[in-house]
Amino acid sequence: MEPINAIGRRKAAVARVYLSNGKGNITINGKDYKDYFAQDTLQYIVTQPLVLLDAADRYDISVNLAGGGVKGQAEALRLGISRALVRLDEENKAILKANGFITRDPRVVERKKPGRPKARKRFQFSKR
Repeated sequence: MEPINAIGRRKAAVARVYLSNGKGNITINGKDYKDYFAQDTLQYIVTQPLVLLDAADRYDISVNLAGGGVKGQAEALRLGISRALVRLDEENKAILKANGFITRDPRVVERKKPGRPKARKRFQFSKR
């Protein structure tokens, strides 16, 4: 099987995922995912779609991750892996969608507006 590629995005993070047959290794920017994501919760987020489909030890996944923070990167990777699994087999889509792994989370940081200290915050106001 030739590698299947997919993209996952979340906030400012972009994950380019390459899925191929293998033993279940997940490599992110040349490191093992357990070294890249030190927290157990982030490791759990990354492996959710694979565990759900019982495919954790069937595929090797190579990832280029850039931008954002660790949580955004983990969620971008989850979406990328989910999309790659759907490209592999269309029947996976119903299961993944039911668990909310196919939907791209559109929430991003609101831009700062001119004349204000932040996006919505206003400078202190006093009548006197």
